[in-house]
Amino acid sequence: ERWAAKSDVMYGMHHWPVWGVERITEMLSKGRDAYRYINDETLRLANHGYTPDEIGEQVALPESLASHWALREYYGTINHNVKATYAKYLGAYDGNPANLHNLPPVEAAKRYVEFMGGAEQAIAKSREYFDRGEYRWVAEVMNHVVFSDPQNQEARELAADALEQMGYQTESSTWRNAYLNGAQELRLGTPSLPFKIGTGSPDTIRALDLGMILNYLGIRLNGPKAAGHELTMNLKLTDTGEQAVLRLVNGCLSHSLERRAIGADADIATSREVLNRIVAEELTIESAVESGEVTVAPDPAPLLELFGLFDEFELWFNVIEP
Repeated sequence: ERWAAKSDVMYGMHHWPVWGVERITEMLSKGRDAYRYINDETLRLANHGYTPDEIGEQVALPESLASHWALREYYGTINHNVKATYAKYLGAYDGNPANLHNLPPVEAAKRYVEFMGGAEQAIAKSREYFDRGEYRWVAEVMNHVVFSDPQNQEARELAADALEQMGYQTESSTWRNAYLNGAQELRLGTPSLPFKIGTGSPDTIRALDLGMILNYLGIRLNGPKAAGHELTMNLKLTDTGEQAVLRLVNGCLSHSLERRAIGADADIATSREVLNRIVAEELTIESAVESGEVTVAPDPAPLLELFGLFDEFELWFNVIEP
């Protein structure tokens, strides 16, 4: 209503440009209706008492939407989006108290395999289901076997076979990538890179404002390890003039922008460029203090204490195994 009749071309995030008022109007209106359909159908079925998994199996776009090229499941899927919609309104709990406090995956898997008569029997039965084309079920059963014994190569290979078949059959690129990534991990293990790479890229860190950077450091703080530590520090960026108070208490790192605390444990001064390099783990805090790129008064001990409580994040971690 606002823009379609005035537009010559529309650029979207996940598709190529569309030209002409008629096609632009069609794209926007069908996109609007698809979002509305997913939202309202999820909530309609939730009000009938269906769970996220059950709703995901039931909801499909009507033919007038499903046949439109921009609404095909090339990227996301209706099944996935239905579950996200349910979680938005109702949270992760599906209302069944048996799912309220499940055992963690490894502990549950050991019991599942015991109930199935052991790994050998579970694998034998799963091969029968694989031959029937029931790859979803094979993947679920083998997931338990792998989590109960990650070294069971036969289970890993069968699980990978099932995931590959599911990857070949799905229209969604994100689901295909997830299935094939899981299969690759089962066959080859988690990648081990010859260089250190974290989850915060330098480009991303440069784009964050100071508050976002301090929030990121708060996420890296190991809460149980930090419990019992109490620190208050003033931070000033010498090139931008920004300042903040950092408070470490109750296992949390909070901050107040454009504030300065009286009687702080330390006054820290550095440039935004140096802060970026430290947060990106291109420069250690010890090296920055030693070189004078970071100055701390009256001494650096509180700052070093804080950084000693941070976790290091790795880009790769196990997905389909413990």
